[in-house]
Amino acid sequence: MLRPVSAPDGCLSVVMPCYNEVATIDEIVSRVLASRFTGELIVVDDASTDGTRRRLSQYDDPRVRVLLQPENRGKGAAVRRGFVEASREFVVIQDADLEYDPGDWDALMAPLVRGDADVVYGVRMQEGPSHRVPYFWHMVANRVLTLLSNMLTGVRLSDMATCYKAFRLEVIRSFDLRENRFGIDTEITAKVAAGGWRIWETGVSYTSRNYAEGKKITWKDGIAAFVCIVRYGISVRVRKLGRRA
Repeated sequence: MLRPVSAPDGCLSVVMPCYNEVATIDEIVSRVLASRFTGELIVVDDASTDGTRRRLSQYDDPRVRVLLQPENRGKGAAVRRGFVEASREFVVIQDADLEYDPGDWDALMAPLVRGDADVVYGVRMQEGPSHRVPYFWHMVANRVLTLLSNMLTGVRLSDMATCYKAFRLEVIRSFDLRENRFGIDTEITAKVAAGGWRIWETGVSYTSRNYAEGKKITWKDGIAAFVCIVRYGISVRVRKLGRRA
């Protein structure tokens, strides 16, 4: 039986990469700030051109920190910058759209607060009485990429590419991340595996949006993710073999 937990208020640094999300930014910031876990919200705007930056400049909550990228560099670059600035005991990545719900943070944080995990992945697309259907090929690609990642890292994950990854602060401090785009998910997974950090998974709700609503990932990012999995996964295998020698 799992031990009950009570996470302290304000224990979480929320890293939010953001690019052209004027339609959703107010709602997601409101949801994040409504959580008792939120100690700081670090929004890294990736050179938005749709009015998002103007909206971000109007927030006056002292927990909100807005970092402006001088040019569009990609989600990975935004996450990396946010990680450098994070200062609370725990850190979570939160997209600036409404696909992921901060209401799931209780489940995401529990293994960390109990001391059972160093990293927690929020698994999407859980079956339930009602959910929005994601793109079929996106689902297939995610499962294939997750399987390949598992084969190379030796970690049995259900959803490698999920946005919802929560960490102890010391975990992200151990990373030397380099990816600028969506390959950041595969790089993080490989480096979590290489570091021998304890990983848990928990189910989270997921409301997939379509391209008309601003979805940005494409087939090109899938190919790039494949390349990253091979590159970083082989590195993990070599490191593990070296430890056994």
